[in-house]
Amino acid sequence: MLGAGGAVLGLSGTASAAGGRGGQGAGVKGLPVPTIVGHRGASGYRPEHTLGSYQLALDLGAHIVEAGDLVPTKDGHLVCRHEPEIGSTTDVAAHPEFADRKRTKLLDGVSTTGWFTEDFTLAELKTLRATERIPANRPHNTLYDGRWEIPTFEEVLRWQDEQTRKRGKQVWIYPELKHPTYFRGLGLPTEERLARLLRKYGKDKKNSPVIVQSFEPTSIQRMNRLVANPLAVLLSGAGSRPWDFVASGDPRTVADLITPTGLKEIATYAQGIGPDLSLIIPRDAAGRLTEPTTLVRDAHRAGLILHPYTLRNENPFLPADFRQGTDADAYGDVFGAYRAYFATGIDGIFTDQPDTGLLAREEFVNG
Repeated sequence: MLGAGGAVLGLSGTASAAGGRGGQGAGVKGLPVPTIVGHRGASGYRPEHTLGSYQLALDLGAHIVEAGDLVPTKDGHLVCRHEPEIGSTTDVAAHPEFADRKRTKLLDGVSTTGWFTEDFTLAELKTLRATERIPANRPHNTLYDGRWEIPTFEEVLRWQDEQTRKRGKQVWIYPELKHPTYFRGLGLPTEERLARLLRKYGKDKKNSPVIVQSFEPTSIQRMNRLVANPLAVLLSGAGSRPWDFVASGDPRTVADLITPTGLKEIATYAQGIGPDLSLIIPRDAAGRLTEPTTLVRDAHRAGLILHPYTLRNENPFLPADFRQGTDADAYGDVFGAYRAYFATGIDGIFTDQPDTGLLAREEFVNG
């Protein structure tokens, strides 16, 4: 099956070979280092997880598009939503015919009220339209409310092929399996559905332009048995526990997973990690950056690439060092933040504004 680390991804060599600086490790063959990942598309400018957001991310130059936080419908289709609860990302509340679908559920241990994809057929979801998730921070994005449907992942795969033909170069995508333990418990396992779609479109190989990610390590282990795609384990804050660990009684936390021993274990079934930025450079009590951890070095020694998440232009999302003013939707000194993170040697970064990330990358590589 898959080997560990560089052998599977077809690593393109060191950052110096790719034109980079700062001690970056090897990246995915065919992608520059550091890699700019369009987070949920270009979600700083369009409602997230829409074909409009994905298209804009490509048009702005993103090296890879996170096209799909994958959740299932009642009839088993995988669709692209940040969460199964869709009250905050669609106009479902304005549809009186679905008023009785509102529920309160326990989602990974958290009581959550709203409308859930698993209670709708695909045909029903297609009557809804996407809306901006954080309008207080992105009021301009509300201009695009109602313009796009919820895309299926199969539609994304066809879009990927269409854009590859039109552009004359390979388009890459980075889907995420959301809450796989939760959905497996509902009789809607997502890994097998994703594997079937990747096989159907011939994108289940080790050199396929699809990197699969999840916050649940056992989900990535399952994908490792189903497909040969490059795989990445997402990692939240150091004190958190992946939900599959909670469900199975595994006492380990993310802090355990990012030790040299933990990283070596991850490298037996995955080729990369997607750590929260706080695991790369922690923040102090005032929200300012402190000293980098050894995670980049340790992950590279284990043969893993690092694509941390998520850098956004708006003040509330930036480290305190780089905020400018107090407006919630105003931009801070995001270029300074990019410099700090790139200097640690990360192999790429998720960003809601890919054009900003690309400009920061250009300055870092050539500066």
